[in-house]
Amino acid sequence: MLCLTDVLVTRTAGAPARPPAPPSLRTAVRDPYPLYRTLRTHHPLVYDEPFGAWLVSRYDDVRAALADPRLVPVPGEGTSEADQRLERALRGPALDALTAAVERGAHVLARRLAAREEADLVAEFCDWLPTATVVAALGLPYEETARVHCWCRTGLGPSGGGRSELGVFLRPLTARRRAHPGGDLLSALCAERSDETVTGLVGTLLGAAGETTARALASFLANLLDHPGQLEVLRARPELTAGAWAESLRRDPPLHLVLRRAVEPVGAIPAGATVACLLGAAGRDPERFTDPDRYDAFRPDPAPLAHGTGRHTASDALLARLTAEHGLRALLAALPGLRRAEGARTAPEDLVRRSPKILRVRTR
Repeated sequence: MLCLTDVLVTRTAGAPARPPAPPSLRTAVRDPYPLYRTLRTHHPLVYDEPFGAWLVSRYDDVRAALADPRLVPVPGEGTSEADQRLERALRGPALDALTAAVERGAHVLARRLAAREEADLVAEFCDWLPTATVVAALGLPYEETARVHCWCRTGLGPSGGGRSELGVFLRPLTARRRAHPGGDLLSALCAERSDETVTGLVGTLLGAAGETTARALASFLANLLDHPGQLEVLRARPELTAGAWAESLRRDPPLHLVLRRAVEPVGAIPAGATVACLLGAAGRDPERFTDPDRYDAFRPDPAPLAHGTGRHTASDALLARLTAEHGLRALLAALPGLRRAEGARTAPEDLVRRSPKILRVRTR
């Protein structure tokens, strides 16, 4: 495997000794893409003093950085032991229960929109589908949906606090599942696991169903609605949805950067330094992708970096993919006239979170 140091030495060979100083990430809130182009062209590895991190922006370099064992996740960004346990647990009957719940939740939410002429897909579909999936998959009482939604959106914090509240909430439910197991995900998770372990797995699932998954779904639907011809192809050929989803993650990842910390020197990066891997810049690298700013649902090799990195574990990626594929199918089935509504569109105001806040559509 080519290490990060080799990539950066090769890529920067022959560059000007004193390239123009780059602007900081802190100045690129509304539109980071001109800055990304400047970084990829002139500063593939540079220290951003106001931001307090080394910036890596080219596709090959970001990919190498994310795989380099000398660059470890910073607290809150890494794959925890609970994430790995959940990944192992989501197999067989547990995966079947999760998939069925996504499909069921998507169709319920989509049918609610069918009686309306206009709707906001962000507020009325994307924000709620991950929560509806968790509630249905675990077999939780429907009246607890609002509480579960709050946990999904705000998280549970460290091992105490919210996690303790979740344990108290789950204890009578897990006791009933142990006595009378069913076909739901909670029953599958209870098999041969302690209450503490089950609470950890459910807490991790709630994290996977949080804001990042909802934002990724919103960007995916926005990209397709902006390209109605491509949307119609997916209506006729739903088996192509996975590629369209991957392309959306490439062009518009739900998070534009993930952070790493150097545990030893990596080329010019000193030990202890923070490294910002710019997924938003890497996904639009013209050295890797043809016409990278264009959304093409049928791009042969979108190769997104958005999942399997940073806080995106395999379980996050699985749930996000399921919500995207089944969510789109449900919307197309329930809303045959689905299209963008006329009117002004809101522009993202956050460098890290670039998904639409509002997605107005016509349903007929």
